[in-house]
Amino acid sequence: KTMSTVESLCSQFAAWGLTRSDCVVGVGGGIVTDVAGFAASVYHRGMQVIHVATTLMAQIDAAIGGKTGVNLAQGKNLVGTYWQPSAVICDTDLLLTLPKREWQCGLGELAKYHWLGGGNLDALPIDERVAACVQIKADIVSEDERESGRRAVLNYGHTLAHALEIAGDHQLRHGEAVGIGLMYAAELASLMGRIDGDAVQEHRRVLAGYGLASELPAGSDNEELIHLMSRDKKVLDAGYTFALLGSTGVEVVKNVDPVLMREALEAMRPSA
Repeated sequence: KTMSTVESLCSQFAAWGLTRSDCVVGVGGGIVTDVAGFAASVYHRGMQVIHVATTLMAQIDAAIGGKTGVNLAQGKNLVGTYWQPSAVICDTDLLLTLPKREWQCGLGELAKYHWLGGGNLDALPIDERVAACVQIKADIVSEDERESGRRAVLNYGHTLAHALEIAGDHQLRHGEAVGIGLMYAAELASLMGRIDGDAVQEHRRVLAGYGLASELPAGSDNEELIHLMSRDKKVLDAGYTFALLGSTGVEVVKNVDPVLMREALEAMRPSA
């Protein structure tokens, strides 16, 4: 998921003689749909793209909404575009072929939808769960395609998640990191008085039900994580910025106190 991959794809498009009237089809998981979408968005200044999402992560999140992007050494998804696919195909039978860890990663992303209007998603069969998540994301994106407002709530759990991925040299998979990030967001919201202890425990219950970790990985360094969170795209000029749960649901909260951020990290330690 790098600029060199996009350059290679575009060079191949040129070698094949693709024109703006052609269509790129990305078949795979979130990395494939992100990169295929980005390449399609910049080749000839934009050509159609269709995603055939083959992982849970892609079906409920990565392939939906038009975000494309690649990583830099300094952070995840720092270079990208907004480019809506012409279609997204989600065949849930494909999910039966996934390795266990890949399935778990998708559940980490799915978990966030519990607090974005999904309710008791774990009570639904998988095809209905996928459809519910797609509908939630589509509704949010239709209101705010370019993430100038409400769309940022889709980053619930992602601020710490991205920092953990970078700090661990991507040994922690994205969905695994999001699960931990959701727990961190709950701990932080509790320290800020936005939610009560029952809401924190509900996060822990949902994550445990999906078999996801809710503690920081061993060896995580608070200061490194806080530094990495300062690079988050939501920071802008508003200090540390998070999507956090409150009395009216998940919303963007600016100028979060780093002291509370450190306290929340400590609450996530296995010995806590």
